[in-house]
Amino acid sequence: MKIAFFASSLVSAYWNGAATYYRGIVRALHERGHQVTFYEPDAYDRQKHRDMADPPWAKVVVYSAASEADVLATVEQARGADLVVKASGVGVHDELLERAVLDLQAPGTLVAFWDVDAPATLDRVHANAADPFLPLVPRYDIVLTYGGGEPVRQAYLGLGARDCVPIYNALDPSTHHPVPPEPRFQCDLAFLGNRLPDREARVEEFFLRAAAQLPQQRMLLGGSGWGDKPLPANVQYLGHVYTADHNAFNCTPRAVLNVSRESMARYGFSPATRVFEAAGAAACLITDAWEGLETFFAPGQEVLVAHSGDEVAGHVRTLDASRAREIGQAAYRRVLAEHTYAHRAAQVDAVLQGCATQAPLAEAA
Repeated sequence: MKIAFFASSLVSAYWNGAATYYRGIVRALHERGHQVTFYEPDAYDRQKHRDMADPPWAKVVVYSAASEADVLATVEQARGADLVVKASGVGVHDELLERAVLDLQAPGTLVAFWDVDAPATLDRVHANAADPFLPLVPRYDIVLTYGGGEPVRQAYLGLGARDCVPIYNALDPSTHHPVPPEPRFQCDLAFLGNRLPDREARVEEFFLRAAAQLPQQRMLLGGSGWGDKPLPANVQYLGHVYTADHNAFNCTPRAVLNVSRESMARYGFSPATRVFEAAGAAACLITDAWEGLETFFAPGQEVLVAHSGDEVAGHVRTLDASRAREIGQAAYRRVLAEHTYAHRAAQVDAVLQGCATQAPLAEAA
């Protein structure tokens, strides 16, 4: 199958939290025999902050987004593909792309919307009955989502989607795996995440509040945008942590922290990429609580769960190295058995086969 993928970026994780997800999905689809062309705009200085070269498992087309004409000409290049994907959050000309890709629909060409931030999309359209995306939803052959479980699925069906299937984050064992520890990442608790409006208050609660209660413990904060944020004295800010350093960042600390964005925690069933990256490095993960967590990992055995910063501090205070290794190894076994991108790509194949079977009926209707 020839797949055309319009999304933020495959080759740069700079201000692009979905990069690991795209890489894992696209590589696994390639390994199943699909040919993927990934179209990404030259925007947000991402090309200046590449953290990988063009991969052998996808053709990367970096296009100018200077004008609508440039974008439409790029979309036209995808005509004739078996599957055209418009991902959410491209960042430039999203509304145009969401309309334009639908013009590529034809017998033998499916067009899918792949929402990598379904909670934000759904909150936006529910707040604005005139949102231009709303009338487009029923026209897509299928909606795929980064997560969200049944609440997100039902919400999209309520908007008229023909079908909606969550394709969760996962692990690519070839890129995220255990490595020797690095002294620069040595600490008691580490958190990695960009500063975003619907995450900041939760980071203050689950990370900074916990750090303030543990002044003798060393904490690390990685991610973009935190430079002017007041931090407890025991928190060292690292700035952007490149993907190549993620394994060492996960393997070295005694524990690493996941803090969900507020919208994802509210919808539930939305494990961040970071959760699987950490498990793939056999890290001891502490996560904020969210509905559906037990679908992916066993609380108390494969992950430690906290409902507040106080509980995060309690976990760190009582966690010894032996217990941390035990939890990390249990998570590592679970993620390899059930949550790799090979598992997710097999699911995508099954979904698309069903969608292709139903498409003629939809056209006839």
